Amino acid sequence: MASEPGPGPEVHGPRPGAARDRRGRGPRGVLSLPGPLSPRGAPVHRNPREAFDDLVSDVLTRLDRHFDREPDHVEVAIEEAPLLPPGWDEPVPRSIVNPAPGGYRIVLYRLPIIGRARSAGEVEDLVWAVLLTRLGEVWHHDPEDLDPRG
Repeated sequence: MASEPGPGPEVHGPRPGAARDRRGRGPRGVLSLPGPLSPRGAPVHRNPREAFDDLVSDVLTRLDRHFDREPDHVEVAIEEAPLLPPGWDEPVPRSIVNPAPGGYRIVLYRLPIIGRARSAGEVEDLVWAVLLTRLGEVWHHDPEDLDPRG
């Protein structure tokens, strides 16, 4: 009597094949294939908006202790780009501060920040610089005093 074939061979160890990063869009291929720890495959793609939102969230998490100490409530929002009036001839702003009920609202503009950076590291540095500058304005502190990175 022949045995029934199983659901298929199980994959153990490193997955076969080469990971590829075609055209700078992130890894494709073996990282996203199903395996014993991720039967449906692992999502490897995040769009640029999600990556920027995650970066801002990480920076705000590291600045969390300041939000607890300061009396002014600050809300941080992210928008793609500012709406500028016709004939605008100054550099595009990277952020603005607006009064909000009970405090302030800082709006970061994703496209102007990313457009001024040459690498992911520069994007992170610009997000830190913009947030620290705006929080320093709101809380009347030197931005360097707020920076937990040292």
